[in-house]
Amino acid sequence: MDSRIWESVDHLVAWLDEYSTQSPQEERLLRLLKLSEEVGEVGAAVIGATGQNPRKGVTHTWEDVQHELCDVVFSALVALRTLTPDAARVFAERLAYVEQRSAASRRPVDGPEETAAAKKA
Repeated sequence: MDSRIWESVDHLVAWLDEYSTQSPQEERLLRLLKLSEEVGEVGAAVIGATGQNPRKGVTHTWEDVQHELCDVVFSALVALRTLTPDAARVFAERLAYVEQRSAASRRPVDGPEETAAAKKA
């Protein structure tokens, strides 16, 4: 992940810490709960983009949904950095694990020749 992202996350955490009125334990829990709030905003934006509430109609765009998804990512990175000063390493290791796990479970895509040969067998 781009080191600039982690620099921005560090700045956000420092800014939030500076203005926090909570104990470190409470602040950590509130930053984790912030994820639920942001995910709820994604849901509200999807409902608004699809016009699922007949009383309100279409109130959001798919670009709004994209922005809300970014807010979820930002909140998750801030929460992770709040839990550990080594957030970048934790994230990179977890990403490598997920990539490895998903690569191991993927089946190779059959080409047209392989598919035809398999059908004859």
